[in-house]
Amino acid sequence: MYTHVKDILRMAKESNTSVIAFICMDYVMARTVVCAAEKTNTPALVMLYPEHVTIQKTTGLKGYAESVKELAAQVKVPIGLHQDHDYTYESIMRAVDAGFESVMMDGSMHSLEENIAMTKRVVAAAHARGVCVEGEIGHVGTAAVADNKNEDLFTKPDAAALFCRETGVDSLAVSIGNAHGEYKETPHLDIERLDAIHAVTDVPLVLHGGSGIPDDQLLIAFSHGVNKFNLGTDFLRNYFKAVQDYSREFDAVQDPVKIINMPEYVQAKLQPWVENRMKTLCRF
Repeated sequence: MYTHVKDILRMAKESNTSVIAFICMDYVMARTVVCAAEKTNTPALVMLYPEHVTIQKTTGLKGYAESVKELAAQVKVPIGLHQDHDYTYESIMRAVDAGFESVMMDGSMHSLEENIAMTKRVVAAAHARGVCVEGEIGHVGTAAVADNKNEDLFTKPDAAALFCRETGVDSLAVSIGNAHGEYKETPHLDIERLDAIHAVTDVPLVLHGGSGIPDDQLLIAFSHGVNKFNLGTDFLRNYFKAVQDYSREFDAVQDPVKIINMPEYVQAKLQPWVENRMKTLCRF
């Protein structure tokens, strides 16, 4: 059942839990998430990283949005569609025109004043089209260079309150010891900082860089205001492993079109992992 992301975030907030937003670079990953959501009766978000269109070219904006909505229509569980980190008004509006009803404007690398101005412009245009907007304050950097330990990048509660008030965002990505990619060491979320941010904001909070954060920390964060949780690195890692398994298992098969069976094989390998993440972390 295709459902607006804003409504799914409201469900998560009311249940004091988080929905998982899975980075899906193609149809196989998206279908895996939708089928796992149906199997576990758990709402989920299918999320596109814009560079999968502009750089890797694994999909197109309009075709991706339409295919996810088609998949969602085949199940009864709520499925939302979201575009992850985008950086300009123009590119975000292209996603809106293509059918995305939830987008992220990431101005976190700019000054607070610039971030507010850029995000406010996107929010005004998006809301006029019925589209919700995620913003970011602080900066969720990369785990490879240990940004998750750099408290200068962490979200400051007073800045978060000002940002939400001035921009009108529908959700807010925060930096509390999380980072994108693969962590060098076990991360430790700053739950005290999260509580302080949650106390002065009135929107669902979002945790990026979910791969590698221990489950016990995630569950605490979900009960302290985080209502959307992005998961990409681990999902992509497992996708690659499933493709490797298929290649090894069928390498000796003398069939010139054996590649056509790979998507079904890969989904069968991936789906139990996705189901486990949903069952372990989501409390709808």
